[in-house]
Amino acid sequence: MVETRRSSILGPDGEPVQVPLLEGQTAAPERYGPRALIYYSEASGLTPGKLGEIMRSANMGLAKAYLTLAVDMEERYWHYGSQLNTRRLALDGVTTSVSAPKGVNAKAVDFVETLINDPEYIDVAAMLQDGVGKGYSVVEPVWEYQQGALRPVRYQHRDARYFRYDEVALSDLCLLADSGQPGPKVAPPYFLKHEPLLRTGLPIRRGLARPAAWAFVFQTFTLQDWAAFCEIYGIPFRIGKYHPAATDADKATLLRAVRSIANDAAAIIPAGMEIDFQETNGNRGEAVFGNFIDYLDAKISLMILGQTMTAEVSKSGGSLAQAKVQENVRMDIVRFDARQHMKTINRDLIRYAVAMNFGPQEVYPSVEMELAENEDLVALGDFLEKAVGKGLKVGQKFVRRKASIPEPEADEELLGAPAAPEPAPVDPKRAPHRAQLGAGCGCPMCGAAPRSFARLAADDPTAVTAIDETDELVDEALSDYQEIVDPLLAGLLAAVGEATTFEEALANLETAKIDTGPLLDRLARATAISRGLGDLKD
Repeated sequence: MVETRRSSILGPDGEPVQVPLLEGQTAAPERYGPRALIYYSEASGLTPGKLGEIMRSANMGLAKAYLTLAVDMEERYWHYGSQLNTRRLALDGVTTSVSAPKGVNAKAVDFVETLINDPEYIDVAAMLQDGVGKGYSVVEPVWEYQQGALRPVRYQHRDARYFRYDEVALSDLCLLADSGQPGPKVAPPYFLKHEPLLRTGLPIRRGLARPAAWAFVFQTFTLQDWAAFCEIYGIPFRIGKYHPAATDADKATLLRAVRSIANDAAAIIPAGMEIDFQETNGNRGEAVFGNFIDYLDAKISLMILGQTMTAEVSKSGGSLAQAKVQENVRMDIVRFDARQHMKTINRDLIRYAVAMNFGPQEVYPSVEMELAENEDLVALGDFLEKAVGKGLKVGQKFVRRKASIPEPEADEELLGAPAAPEPAPVDPKRAPHRAQLGAGCGCPMCGAAPRSFARLAADDPTAVTAIDETDELVDEALSDYQEIVDPLLAGLLAAVGEATTFEEALANLETAKIDTGPLLDRLARATAISRGLGDLKD
């Protein structure tokens, strides 16, 4: 990367941006030179000693062999490649949105929305996730003026072997120069540099390919031995026996016969010689080689996904609680990857894209990634119903995020609660006492709230549509309640009104003359009529 003409376009730090470097492809592959497409392998003939040399060279900044081995392992180590791909693609289930802090430019927010909704942006997360295995990943955006703004129109993932860390601190990633030495530093907006903080220390030593490489070596030797065992275990072990007087020619003939049985299943031997067949047990191979490979694969799953239950089927099964705990562990890792991805995108893409189009800002919009988790919506609804009823203030944004419900569009048809059914009309002629009392009056005896006097306790008020004979009888009995109540209250009020103390009021009640005749007469008549109606119905 050579120094070029500078322009008036500024980055978020206020420094001019080199426009020619935006439009070109600085780290494109070459026919010759440090970025030549020469494919070679480090996995072939790999031994523990050779792997140690590769790791020591990477520790000193010469990581090309290590990065090549990391590519080989994704192709040859099937379990490692599968688990790494599972983690890489987990961000596809994360919802991406734009956060607009207070004071941010509204036009800048709309511009960022167009960036993350661009179809070219979809694969950026998977490209940057390549850094989980190798320790870092570099994506080169190609910038052009489109739709009235300077924006990335393509994103090119660059081979990690095109770059090298500086020779002093091994912390600044640089483009590989023609001499093989570190060249210009990798910087935004020309590159998106993703260095996930999987562990502390040098970035080149953070990649998961380093610990996985040792499992790859062990598994390679184990598979070779198991393949050799599988090749011969189905064929019985042959033992040839010759008599003491056998000559060297006889022994050679017997040996050829024993060996040819494996391919031809037929042989001839001189008289006096014999061949014994010893049976072998193939389960011994699975018990030794298979269990060791399963052990290595389980450790790889733990290292990449943090658990094993979602990665493979356990022979002993597992409980639902254990499955939920391990799934939560995996979600923690996905949440961490999303946070690391947001950090890289906001630092190397969003801030520069906004600054180059709207000038340096005090407040920038940012990209957020929300992980859709499994929520018990029934339990959440029950909790909110009780908590909100007691005064807890809950925002709709929080509830929508928990339920994974997006904001409705402006012209979108909305769902709503069904309208409450209208009450059945009441006929004043069938309920004269209600007409006298009015809709807001209570019981004339005790002052209780209005209720359906004519309803039986077992009736459903919403299901009854007509008033039966018993209801009419009750309505008629209460139609002239004043004639029943006045004689009762006259004596009662007189006894209480003449007393000056509570004890005197009790004594007056015992001698008071309370006329209960009208009440008893009305009850007797209503009881007799009701009993007669019951006998008639039965």
